[in-house]
Amino acid sequence: MYVKCRPHYPAAILDILTSECGLSPASVVADVGSGTGILTELFLRNGNPVFGVEPNREMREAGEVLLKNYSQFTSIAGTAEATTIADQSVDFVVAGQAFHWFDCQKARREFARILKPYGWVVLLWNFRHVSGTPFLEAYEQLLLTYGTDYEAVTHKQTDRGEVESFFGTGRFRSETLQNRQHFDFEGLKGRLLSSSYTLEASHARYEAMLHALESIFETHQVNGVVTFEYDTTVYYGRFHDKPLRPDRVTT
Repeated sequence: MYVKCRPHYPAAILDILTSECGLSPASVVADVGSGTGILTELFLRNGNPVFGVEPNREMREAGEVLLKNYSQFTSIAGTAEATTIADQSVDFVVAGQAFHWFDCQKARREFARILKPYGWVVLLWNFRHVSGTPFLEAYEQLLLTYGTDYEAVTHKQTDRGEVESFFGTGRFRSETLQNRQHFDFEGLKGRLLSSSYTLEASHARYEAMLHALESIFETHQVNGVVTFEYDTTVYYGRFHDKPLRPDRVTT
């Protein structure tokens, strides 16, 4: 359910990294905090050898199932602070929806160790729109009403200041892409239940939450579908390089 219902990443990310960072199918990638392999698969489809580094056993095993047919995938039980990858062996370190869990300074030292000279670090987040359409606003209110620790998880998202502290001033750039998901009701239900802050089935308010979700869907669906909208923000930089040119937003 998690892989099917969580937002994926736009393929245009590869275009950005190709034009701005010299990504090619020969580039070796370490996806740190790779989870179930959603971001890893984007690079594997591009032909890249990818190390998927994930400390959580269940998530890592789910990724191994998803990516079992990719011969260039290597699954590693490791962390951002201790990947176990060899010195100066990867061209790109990427982290999707994961950087805010890292010990930034320890991860920086580890990334510098495993990167080849002038290798790149890429940090990505899918930021769900919480307003802009009646459906998005109603779904946000549902999470505020029924989410277990929704506000705490939301507030943990990394801000630009933390990214700047990680890379160093002027040594990274960001681009923003539009991203969308379209769901029927079963897909919407799966999207909700795949979130870490969702009530468990044993909770007294679980059925009320699902009833409220169904009501939101019936009110806002168009031809049996509702749409999530995201800003996919991509930060990319190097620890030792000249300053990069200004950010841009891609539609």
